[in-house]
Amino acid sequence: MSPKLLTIEMTRLDAGGVRLRLSGELDYDTAPELVAAAAELHGDGHQQLMIDLTGVSLCDSSGLSALLMVHRAAGAIRLIGVSRQLQAMLDRTGLAQLLAVEPVGDNVRAIG
Repeated sequence: MSPKLLTIEMTRLDAGGVRLRLSGELDYDTAPELVAAAAELHGDGHQQLMIDLTGVSLCDSSGLSALLMVHRAAGAIRLIGVSRQLQAMLDRTGLAQLLAVEPVGDNVRAIG
């Protein structure tokens, strides 16, 4: 049995939002897991979807595509814990202008 490449932990926040905390690799093999987890929340009436990427060790173009799909389905998402490498990818693709992004330097633990 191979190890799980992506773990998604959901936390409901006091303000009615939801945080999805990702750990592992967000790539071609695991991107559908993020889309499916976010789809389960769709229609749940949450005000904001926050995706914590602090534990993501790898994000490829499929991972970026999944983030865009979740953004489109949820109306808006907020990314926290974005590494410098991922931030550079978001900047190069123009997604940084579309998605609300908070870099790793921000205090992620203080949120929810």
